[in-house]
Amino acid sequence: MKRKTLIVSIILHALLLMLVFVFQSMIFPYLRLSGLAPLLMPIISTGVAVCEGRDAGGIMGIFAGIFCDISFNEPIGAFTVLLTITGLIVGAMADTILTRGFVTYMLCCAAVLTASALMQMQPLFFIRNVPLQPLISTALRQTGYSLIFALPLWFFVRALGKRAQRVSPSGRPL
Repeated sequence: MKRKTLIVSIILHALLLMLVFVFQSMIFPYLRLSGLAPLLMPIISTGVAVCEGRDAGGIMGIFAGIFCDISFNEPIGAFTVLLTITGLIVGAMADTILTRGFVTYMLCCAAVLTASALMQMQPLFFIRNVPLQPLISTALRQTGYSLIFALPLWFFVRALGKRAQRVSPSGRPL
């Protein structure tokens, strides 16, 4: 019975990831605000890390990063590495020192989204010599725009986290 719950939880995580990928890559590029498109994959990765811990955050970070690299056609593996590392770090902090709640989720999302936006802009700074101040300003605006979508995603991530807490990866009840 518990293995069935684990399989259902994995399928629900995969469905959420695919749904967010569709929104990020096919819908939100047409809903630009001042030329900015929101980042949703870092929100999902961070939310899973906050609600479910280090292992789930790292695994979701790998897949969210792969889909984010595909979506933005970034240098291969940049988002994969960033979201995996941030998923592991945020998840480890949620397991040990952070309170698992909405405020923690929003603060961690803001930090990860800022890091993601700055990572996207590094080629502009290092290769095209764009001044740092407009890049930081754009990164902060993109973070704010993306955080708007963190609120509705919180309810989905929290519901998945509550479902996943019922069973461990080995299939045994917690």
